[in-house]
Amino acid sequence: MYKRWLAAALAAGTGIFVLAGPARAADDATLLRVFLRDGTSLVSYGEPAQVGDRVIFSMPTASTPNPPLHLVDLAADRVDLDRTNRYANAARAARYVAVQADIDYAELSTQITQALNQVAVTTSPAERLRIVQKARNTLADWPQNHFNYKLAEVRQMLAMLDEAIADLRAATGERRFDLSLTAFVDPPTIKEPLLPPPTPKESIEQVLLAARYSDSAADRMSLLSTAAAAMDREKASLPPEWLAATRADTDAQIKEEARLDGAYRLLTAGIMAVANDRANYADVRGLERLVTRAHARDAALGYKRPEAVTALIGELEAKLDAARKVQLARDRWALRAPAFRRYHIAIQEPMDLFAQMKPSLENIKALAGSSPASLLTVERLVAEITELAATVVPPQEMAAAHALLVSAAQLAGNAARIRREATLAGDLARAWDASSAAAGALMLGARARADIQSFLRPPSAR
Repeated sequence: MYKRWLAAALAAGTGIFVLAGPARAADDATLLRVFLRDGTSLVSYGEPAQVGDRVIFSMPTASTPNPPLHLVDLAADRVDLDRTNRYANAARAARYVAVQADIDYAELSTQITQALNQVAVTTSPAERLRIVQKARNTLADWPQNHFNYKLAEVRQMLAMLDEAIADLRAATGERRFDLSLTAFVDPPTIKEPLLPPPTPKESIEQVLLAARYSDSAADRMSLLSTAAAAMDREKASLPPEWLAATRADTDAQIKEEARLDGAYRLLTAGIMAVANDRANYADVRGLERLVTRAHARDAALGYKRPEAVTALIGELEAKLDAARKVQLARDRWALRAPAFRRYHIAIQEPMDLFAQMKPSLENIKALAGSSPASLLTVERLVAEITELAATVVPPQEMAAAHALLVSAAQLAGNAARIRREATLAGDLARAWDASSAAAGALMLGARARADIQSFLRPPSAR
């Protein structure tokens, strides 16, 4: 029985797998279309990409081979994504049919024919069944991966192979028949017709259309300038009346865009100059008025530069936030100032005593000579500072500065002690150790004094 379907299949195969003429590459293979919701479209050189709420693509700005390209960035809600995707699929299918389909179909033809020939020389029914089932799977998977090319012919061949599999299963004694049914991906019910490449006039109109829908002032100016340059370049092939009217309108748009750029630059510069002054004084109300003024001026200009105003408002809001933080710090300082002043009065004597040690510590630091009396004076003052500081409880904010002052006094005491040991031993290395301790004491003492005094001044915005 299998010889009947084999002969039929081989005979049918020579009819089904007929190669078309040589593949021909299409010049416009990379030209796709981005359809807008108003029904118009823009040419895309290659695949457009959706990134978040934006659609980005390269638009050719001339109708020449390898044309110059301009990156276009549109809001996704302006784009008919379904129609754009349908057109891309239709263009890919058309390019595939023109360039690669016949080659791939010839390879499929060879695979299936080889399988049928192999069945003809195989004696084992089970092996014949395996070969035919494998050939069927290859054939069934092919259309959906090749834009349904030659779909009717492939379906016809599949029907023959299904009949063959049924016969071979019967020949092997199988009682269960379980043919795998393949769901073909039929061409879309809504077909998107492919459009011809744009003419020079249409290319310019495309650029102007993209400029009209662009959200970016810089992109609009670039697109308008590109269109003007294209009109100059292609003027010999453009309708004179259309060229005159379109060029005049384009020049007017360029002039208006330049005027608006200047107006918004002045708006930004003027408001930021005042804002910087207000920020230096943490003037919250003044900065709030500037935000209101920026919005009012933007409204008067027709809301033409949303990106510039967004950036300006962002800078104002940042300065306003910083001013509010400074004012909050000032309010807190006003509440805590009495405690700071009480502490300053209490710690003033220990700081004055530390200041009295500075000449002796400078001598120890410089190895300039330290008399026994000066060393005794340092040790005595350190003891007094430590005792007085222990009776003073600093505010929480000044606890670190207070501890720093105590550490400075202790380090000064160490400097005097080490200098005494170095003098008695005649040890220069040890004298340098005393120098390091004295330098540290002076540094910590100065830092403690500066930190304590900083709390006596209200926070500054500068």
